[in-house]
Amino acid sequence: MSVVRLAFADQHGVLRGKTFAASEIDAALKNGVGFSATMLLKDTAHRTVFPVWQPGAGFGMKELEGAADVLMLPDPATFHALPWAPHSGWMLCDIFFADGRPMPLDTRHVYKRALKTLADRGYDFYAGLEVEFHLFKLEKSRLGIGDAGQPGQPGEPPDVSLLNQGYQYLTEQRYDEMDPILEILRTNIVDLGLPLRSIEVEFGPSQVEFTFRAGTGLEPADAMVLFRSAAKQIAQRHGYHLTFMCRPRLANVMSSGWHLHQSLKDRKTHANAFMDGREPLSPLAMHYMAGLLHHARGAAAFSTPTLNGYKRYRPFSLAPDHAVWGQDNRGVMVRVLGGPGDPATHLENRVGEPAANPYLYMASQIVSGLDGIDRKLDPGPSADSPYETKAAALPRSLGEALAALGEDKALRAGFGDFFVDYYLKLKQAEIERFESEVSDWEQREYFSLF
Repeated sequence: MSVVRLAFADQHGVLRGKTFAASEIDAALKNGVGFSATMLLKDTAHRTVFPVWQPGAGFGMKELEGAADVLMLPDPATFHALPWAPHSGWMLCDIFFADGRPMPLDTRHVYKRALKTLADRGYDFYAGLEVEFHLFKLEKSRLGIGDAGQPGQPGEPPDVSLLNQGYQYLTEQRYDEMDPILEILRTNIVDLGLPLRSIEVEFGPSQVEFTFRAGTGLEPADAMVLFRSAAKQIAQRHGYHLTFMCRPRLANVMSSGWHLHQSLKDRKTHANAFMDGREPLSPLAMHYMAGLLHHARGAAAFSTPTLNGYKRYRPFSLAPDHAVWGQDNRGVMVRVLGGPGDPATHLENRVGEPAANPYLYMASQIVSGLDGIDRKLDPGPSADSPYETKAAALPRSLGEALAALGEDKALRAGFGDFFVDYYLKLKQAEIERFESEVSDWEQREYFSLF
């Protein structure tokens, strides 16, 4: 192994970092590695949103003035050898100031803080991943000299073609059409050490779902960021384009979701705190679920952080559109799985998109659930007709979700006002950039009419 990639998850859950010669890693482990803090101040088009040349970088943090450095410190427990790049090792990093203080905008740190709050209450967060995505044959990468993009204006996306026609959910013949690249993905993901459970052909054209065994605490969040980055890199090396974008603009496409399976484990007994001997859920689980529903509108800013993700919340679409729950019902937001005496009893939150930052998504579940437990909230009756039940509607846009987050006192308390205000400004800048563009819809609607 000749190099080691040191990576951190930025505010969007995208991995960034530096690659070092293997001989330099000992020093990096001891001293950390500097990088510009502006990496945490960028929107999804790599445009720096905050005025770093102004006092306090425009939001009261003197340490970030002038695009100053912060440090990424590798976590040795996350080391992996990369099967598709056998000369390369990889480590995930936490972010600190030079004086050793955790960087408050580091989303992995935000999640660690939520996990500690939960641990202080006697519980561990236990989560499994069910992730949908699209996998296409890459036809044209658009890498000519004139194709370069710039911050705030990315280059044109690649041209792709389908690997199957879709709409034959779980059909073996459709699976076999995709097997050559799926097998490449599978072997690399397994060799990477990620806990892969299943591979499924999903509902739409060229749509796939990977599921992973449940893990505790940091494990599932770290696995998600590594899986997304690894899957895209492996596909690219073999002439494919893999995207976790929720709803690509392609004919007949289906939206992709990220269903987060979750429960709490008692730290003393290691028992599933959501299981009850006689009822589908324990009283604690019912209160926790009520918290997820009560804060669903504000938490959507973390579970569905892109403008595109809100195209998924449609009635009668196997995706939720209201904050309701049900027992083994795929139309609800929170699906109860298991039953009386079943040690695998848990909740499946179907609200998320696969592009979500896993640290923020999972932290939002803990913060929301704990508020439900603390206030003994009632989730109400189960929704047997989820698209007709009267309940709070999920946000129909990112702007609506951000407004709900800004007003949610429990989420503000759990994440801290400083982080929430930073996040609101960051995501609002994306919305403003989107709204300044003239869309194809506007051109079709008005150009000839008026």
